[in-house]
Amino acid sequence: MSKGKPLPEKWLNNQKAAKATQVAFDIDEKFQYSIRKAALDRGVSPSDQIRTILGLSVSKRPKRPRLTVSLSGEDYILLAERYGLASDAQLEIKKRVLDDLVHFVDKK
Repeated sequence: MSKGKPLPEKWLNNQKAAKATQVAFDIDEKFQYSIRKAALDRGVSPSDQIRTILGLSVSKRPKRPRLTVSLSGEDYILLAERYGLASDAQLEIKKRVLDDLVHFVDKK
């Protein structure tokens, strides 16, 4: 990019986001539960709930509601065995895990 051209707005926003620092708090489980429950009740992320508690602005961009889990190589091997798949069939394993999660909710 030439020196005279201003950066696109999207890039400037990405630069600002890259400068943010994530802060983790080690607090008692009952406090974590209360904050997470309040966030869930309001339909926001725990991070947004903390920002609200602190009186900070909260992003208005729409967020995809999603759940996450970290799976190791060993986890994929175990799940592949469970589903009768190859351990490198990660997309199919993910689909089966999603089915299990949906069935879990349907049973309740």
